[in-house]
Amino acid sequence: MEKKPEPDLTTTIDLGAREGAKALPLDHLTENLSKLNEEERGIIAKLSSKDGMLIVHRGPGKGSRFLLNETASIGRAPESDIFLDDVTVSRKHALVTYSNSGKFCMKDLGSLNGTYVNGKPVVEIDLSSGDEIQIGKFHMLFFGGKS
Repeated sequence: MEKKPEPDLTTTIDLGAREGAKALPLDHLTENLSKLNEEERGIIAKLSSKDGMLIVHRGPGKGSRFLLNETASIGRAPESDIFLDDVTVSRKHALVTYSNSGKFCMKDLGSLNGTYVNGKPVVEIDLSSGDEIQIGKFHMLFFGGKS
């Protein structure tokens, strides 16, 4: 006689809430623009099509702004274009470049703690306005200029 498997007592109860959440796409741009003050929104509105900006909205250096145009190195090394002074950041952590396709690209440079965009670990990704980038304890919002 075949033994009936015992029920898994560690499963979770699905109340269907996840399905409702999937139906509503998250608009990172609108949500993250609301985290900025009036001055920061004014600066973002004036960016040229080939400019981008990172704004630290949480963590050390909150309120710091970094203008991006062609290439910017990010790291704990003092010679980095964007110097993030914290042990959670690698010396040469990441690189942001402006590509021929007109987009900014974020590339992790083999950092110890990784680079996250919208909560997901990335090796290389094209950025969109409203993306949240986490490097160590620094949470930054990316905004690209309008064409």
